[in-house]
Amino acid sequence: MKILGIIGGVGPESTIEYYRTIIALYRERTGDGSYPQFLINSIDLNKVREFVIANELQRLIETVVEEIEKLAGAGADFGLIAANTPHLVFEQIAERSSIPLISIVEATCGAAKVEKLKKLALFGTKFTMTGEFYPKVFSREGIALVQPDHADQEYIHDKYMNELVVGNFLLETRAGLLAVVDRLKAKIDIDGVILAGTELPLILREPEHHGVPFLNTTAIHCQAAVTEMLSVPA
Repeated sequence: MKILGIIGGVGPESTIEYYRTIIALYRERTGDGSYPQFLINSIDLNKVREFVIANELQRLIETVVEEIEKLAGAGADFGLIAANTPHLVFEQIAERSSIPLISIVEATCGAAKVEKLKKLALFGTKFTMTGEFYPKVFSREGIALVQPDHADQEYIHDKYMNELVVGNFLLETRAGLLAVVDRLKAKIDIDGVILAGTELPLILREPEHHGVPFLNTTAIHCQAAVTEMLSVPA
């Protein structure tokens, strides 16, 4: 079995979900009662967040690559970053990594293509919602991405950074996020919502809302990781 290395801690709550999900998927796929071996390097969320806020992307690249190399040195055959926002610079990180990396964006785009979804709302941090890294990938497949309006973006970002990342999942916040989904469905008739923040599936746990499916980027990323773990080495 190939050994997976995970850059976690960005944030901690979703890293726990990655751990649980990978184990469950692996056991479901193998059916032999065994457990997978994989590595987690939990890094400092605050450092990553500061680099992104300050637009110090070169420092972000250097930091994440350095931490990936620790995983490679510990025996990881391939890796992933258990967060969406650092994928702002995924291509640059992947170029410098000594092990292959699985992109959460590419994996999610593949899932949307399978489901034949053509117009998707993008929820996440403001850096993800306004960034080009999701549209760049999805446009190749003819899939349009829709941003919430400015006020809703501010709401989602605030709740994400100040509640969800620290493990505070409130019923009123869940209701507020679902209200944004309803507004987008009524206004633009979206086909679905990309939960492009790995803590979002921890508060929006249902697969859909009023007929609008949710693309759980954490689960999709984990599926891709387990598939690679069980693939035959080249």
